[in-house]
Amino acid sequence: MSGGIQDVRAEDIVAVDSESGVRIKTAVGRGAYVKDVFVRGMTLTTMKWVFWMTGNYKSHPDDKYDPNAVPVMENISYQDVVATGVTTAARLEGIQVAPFKGICIANVTATLTKSRKYSWTCTDVEGVSSSDVTPAPCQPLQGAHDGACPFPTDTLPIDQLTLQQCACDVPGTGTNGGGN
Repeated sequence: MSGGIQDVRAEDIVAVDSESGVRIKTAVGRGAYVKDVFVRGMTLTTMKWVFWMTGNYKSHPDDKYDPNAVPVMENISYQDVVATGVTTAARLEGIQVAPFKGICIANVTATLTKSRKYSWTCTDVEGVSSSDVTPAPCQPLQGAHDGACPFPTDTLPIDQLTLQQCACDVPGTGTNGGGN
């Protein structure tokens, strides 16, 4: 069994020429969980998928995994996303015996490189979206949701970090590394 991932926060992200804006992967046989993931404030340019979540990842760390261990994926929030030059808005592939639940998508605009019959691909997922998601999400995510998706408001230790600048002399240059 893999370990779990929980209480992840990501915000103010800029990505260019990547495969996806956010990718979360797991598979039957890995067990454990991915839950309480909160993403907001992404600006994305030129990529295949804005959101890519799969429960069909084929890689396992070794051959001794439990083929019956089913992972849990729940409470994933994406909001305030602007993406341009993307092939597909999302590829969300849950697990038939354990659908991905609690997905929330709000205030997302994905501009596709060309018109597609299906701009979202979704199987075995459950969730909600706000009316300001473009293109319109797949049917399993069209449950009505007003306003923003959940995002924790408590302060993390990283929020208390004070960045300091230091300078040093760089031999032979007559300057220091601090830009002064």
